[in-house]
Amino acid sequence: MIEQIAPRLRRAREKKSVSLADLARATGISTSTLSRLESAQRKPSLELLLPITAALGIPLDEIVAAPRILDPRVPQEPTRKDGRVLIPLSRQQGEPRAYKMTIPAHDAEPHLRTHASYEWLYVLRGQLRITLGDHDFVMGPGEAAEFDCQIPHWFGAAGRGSVEVLSLFGKQGERIHLRTPRR
Repeated sequence: MIEQIAPRLRRAREKKSVSLADLARATGISTSTLSRLESAQRKPSLELLLPITAALGIPLDEIVAAPRILDPRVPQEPTRKDGRVLIPLSRQQGEPRAYKMTIPAHDAEPHLRTHASYEWLYVLRGQLRITLGDHDFVMGPGEAAEFDCQIPHWFGAAGRGSVEVLSLFGKQGERIHLRTPRR
């Protein structure tokens, strides 16, 4: 994993709060060579890496070791919000975020909301009622919907049982929802 050496060098140096000029003085390696190493414009060699790691006071394997293989499974730690159960299906904090959502049967009264983003829903089980502006419809298992969340919307259970859906949204969709006035 030679391509990981450059960013590891930069992180290690910045973590120690050492400038390129200070590292150059401590190692006898020119600032431009150090800069090219950190930007992957120069191939690393033991001749260069050994004095750098010694000057930074870090073991060489911190820079050249193969990355540890992490368990790819996403920890499924459910959270509850307004009676709904949200299970994260993505580990990263970036966008989009994926969730499996269980909406209880009693969550059937529309409360229209808006936010900046797009929502994508896929029904796994049960009946999902969606109110989108002036439209009101029910979706069943295997159906998907995508819509602009700036349109007043709501989704919840339709029928007697709970509904399970997959939901994708970004940071904009994670913000607090603003209630819109009822008509």
